[in-house]
Amino acid sequence: MPDTPSPRWSDLDRPPLDGPALAASLTRDSGLWRSLEVVPEIGSTNAALVAAAAADEAEGAVLVAEHQVAGRGRLDRVWISPPRAGLTVSFLLRPDVPAARRGWLPLLTGVALAEAVGEVTGVRASLKWPNDLLALDGRKLAGILAEGRDSPTHPTAVVVGVGLNVSTTADELPDTGTSLSGVTGATVDRAPVLLGFLRAVERRYRRWTAALGDPVSTGLAADYLAWSSTVGSEVVVSLPDGSTLEGTARAVDWDGRLVVATPEGQVELASGDVRHVRPV
Repeated sequence: MPDTPSPRWSDLDRPPLDGPALAASLTRDSGLWRSLEVVPEIGSTNAALVAAAAADEAEGAVLVAEHQVAGRGRLDRVWISPPRAGLTVSFLLRPDVPAARRGWLPLLTGVALAEAVGEVTGVRASLKWPNDLLALDGRKLAGILAEGRDSPTHPTAVVVGVGLNVSTTADELPDTGTSLSGVTGATVDRAPVLLGFLRAVERRYRRWTAALGDPVSTGLAADYLAWSSTVGSEVVVSLPDGSTLEGTARAVDWDGRLVVATPEGQVELASGDVRHVRPV
């Protein structure tokens, strides 16, 4: 027997992902996912797939990093996670839907992630518009970043990236963050969470694109509202221009925009950083 243990089991709390096994399992019966690659370290999975999209890569590529050293969230925030402590995954899609409907892609991704996390780990979560998965105590479990790229020869590409805290500990997280292991008090295997999530994305994405991005007939809008902790809450929204808006989140419209009722009237927001003040 070798004196040195196998590197796969060198960290029992954070074992590496088995890329070839995951790729075989995911692509075997998939009509969407063409490939899945796990890399030990990368600057940004989103940036790598955005570059691939610019080179006319077809949709269905999935890239997973065990350690991302230059990850970004929305508003160019830095996303940092210790090696193998979370799931850092991006995928390339080319949705043939009206441009206005593409705002539903990060929301669709959020619903798929909430479903998979609940089914695989039993962790109940909610969605904060437009891109956060929250534990029931309001702390952040995951963030989602969608980036669109036009192409002269292929349908518009959208790269969707997800960073999910799995075994990250309290001293590795900000006070506003938590992890699946932190919620369950137990070790969580990342592989079934990843596969469950990507399969849920495929089911919803194929139904949504077949309906030309209609969120109502596909049930996506109703399912999103069922997971949402934003709709129905008093919110403060920081807007891209530096201003803030306060009001009651009333709905999410057909284009995925947050509808906020303010003293000055109703406003539809395509982007913004939401803070929940209190539920109605």
